[in-house]
Amino acid sequence: MSEMEVLARSFEEHRSHLRAVAYRMLGSIGESEDAVQEAWLRLSRSDTTAVDNLGGWLTTVVGRICLDMLRSRTTRREEPLHGEDGRVRLPDPVVTALAGGDPENEVLVADSVGIALLVVLETLSPAERLAFVLHDLFAVPFDEIAPVLGRTAASTRQLASRARRRVHGSAPDQDTDRERTREIVDAFLAASRGGDLGALLDLLDPDVVARSDGGTLRPNLLCRGARDVASQAMTFARFAQVAQPVLINGFPGVLSRSSDGSPLSLMAFTVRGGRIVALDILTDPNRLAVLTAGTLPD
Repeated sequence: MSEMEVLARSFEEHRSHLRAVAYRMLGSIGESEDAVQEAWLRLSRSDTTAVDNLGGWLTTVVGRICLDMLRSRTTRREEPLHGEDGRVRLPDPVVTALAGGDPENEVLVADSVGIALLVVLETLSPAERLAFVLHDLFAVPFDEIAPVLGRTAASTRQLASRARRRVHGSAPDQDTDRERTREIVDAFLAASRGGDLGALLDLLDPDVVARSDGGTLRPNLLCRGARDVASQAMTFARFAQVAQPVLINGFPGVLSRSSDGSPLSLMAFTVRGGRIVALDILTDPNRLAVLTAGTLPD
């Protein structure tokens, strides 16, 4: 076996971990794959004979690549999560069937990385996101993160602390009882279809937030409060002919389809204390086609 083949085999042992890091940094499945591939290219061109911990080295390399990608988004002035025109841009959900899911995707969202957390991560600066993700989610020491940012370890620690306060203040903790969450999701769907406003209000937290990303082809939505969200839910329920239970980032969610089987929406539910506190809905037909292709039965 050649030296390059040995290196490639070592890299493959770390690929799943690197994809997980990149996904939390970028919130995009496609960009995460690009970042990991770029990490391989850099590894193949590097002299790693003095590297004692290849996994740690690759983690910081992927972090640096993702940092550059996030900064490039800012430079291009890409649309923020909540644009001035009211548009909403949601991170890519990871969708799997209830049984027989993709093992690679299951690794990607291990440790309960729900859509609600990714939404909050999108509001951080690139440097804050890197410091928080690498340290708090992957236990990378600050003295290893600092050189990536061109900062001191103390300054990097402050970045992570600021990000942590924002995450803990904005990202709701999610109930881990998935069977109970599925019951709440099913009850929400039944109440929406039946036009039962009272039942919906019982299921929704008074301060629930609903976000819908329709891309450029379908309407976008951002509303708060149980009554407004319930009204929107009843309106939308009339369009979905089929509601297929799925897992979205490892939590119970719903794929809605039209009468011809084409995907209409992916609905991710964040449930806390037995009530829905966030509802994140992807209705962009282009992204839906990519994210559900080959993953779920029609």
